[in-house]
Amino acid sequence: MKFIDEAVIEVIAGNGGNGSASFRREKYVPRGGPDGGDGGRGGSIWAIADRNLNTLIDYRFARIHRAKKGENGRGAEQYGHGAEDIVLRMPVGTVITDRDTGTLIADLARHDQKALLAQGGKGGLGNIHFKSSVNRAPRQATKGEEGVARYLKLELKVLADVGLLGLPNAGKSTFIRAVSAARPKVADYPFTTLHPNLGVVRVDTDKSFVIADVPGLIEGAAEGAGLGHQFLRHLQRTRLLLHLVDLSPFDPDADPVHDARSIVHELEKYDAALAAKPRWLVLNKMDLIPAEDRAARVDAFLSAYQPAGPVFLISAINGEGCLKVTRAIAEHLIALRAAEPIEDENAPAPRPDDPEPLALEDEPAEPGRG
Repeated sequence: MKFIDEAVIEVIAGNGGNGSASFRREKYVPRGGPDGGDGGRGGSIWAIADRNLNTLIDYRFARIHRAKKGENGRGAEQYGHGAEDIVLRMPVGTVITDRDTGTLIADLARHDQKALLAQGGKGGLGNIHFKSSVNRAPRQATKGEEGVARYLKLELKVLADVGLLGLPNAGKSTFIRAVSAARPKVADYPFTTLHPNLGVVRVDTDKSFVIADVPGLIEGAAEGAGLGHQFLRHLQRTRLLLHLVDLSPFDPDADPVHDARSIVHELEKYDAALAAKPRWLVLNKMDLIPAEDRAARVDAFLSAYQPAGPVFLISAINGEGCLKVTRAIAEHLIALRAAEPIEDENAPAPRPDDPEPLALEDEPAEPGRG
């Protein structure tokens, strides 16, 4: 299945039903008075995160999602029935924004998280609400409110602990194959990887993490060159970046130092926060360098590049050095999680007068009267 990570949809919530202006008419009940009921509320549209989905392809074809209108009120104080809500299931990691304003509507970062996309209209009031001592036969009733309608942009950002960086053919797919059960395509030509791949790396019985492989970057990626710029968003959620560098490129005129710096430069142009993430250097394809030349070539690269973080030497094709990298990553992630603040489950709930958040995580409301 083709990987789809962007879509634009239109959501149209249902209008509320109209209130009724009715009067009681029964034998032996003179002047029965008003008995018009309220209209039912219109159906709302919700989004729910589902970890069993990994693509937005369904929303490329089903672009309009419309909820039904609430029933109108009737006489004998009969309230209109509320319309059913619509629930849209989306992959975990989907970011939902208003297409026209860019306002963030929801960030579905965990399984079963729910967010309100479009609120259904409230039902109108029947004339029973307008009776008083001076207005015993009110003939007014209100119409139902219109439901919210808007265009939304859906953007999928895969959830991974570690992201792989590097030029095309740097060995990223080979590395993820060596350390996980993921099996992305591997070939001896650039741009073999055309969509993100996720792999679960299990270091021990109780230690594991998720690693993401995206298409390789080239110079000008931040401006749209190549394929990698389309998937840089998937690295924004990661905790750690692994920068793979081919220390034995096919092109004899290639400069690994220049290539490595170009990747960092593209990150800085795309997103300063992404470039500021912890980034470890992994020098790959050491098996292609004669044993007597390895130390000199590594020293020359490091003295020219001057990395700020840890450096690892690996041969992804045969797995040499990969276990050391994964163990170091697991320990680093454990330390990061231990330093995170623990959410207080007993924190006071927001007051009724607090502003309503954009993304609601309550259960979709049961159909009822407006």
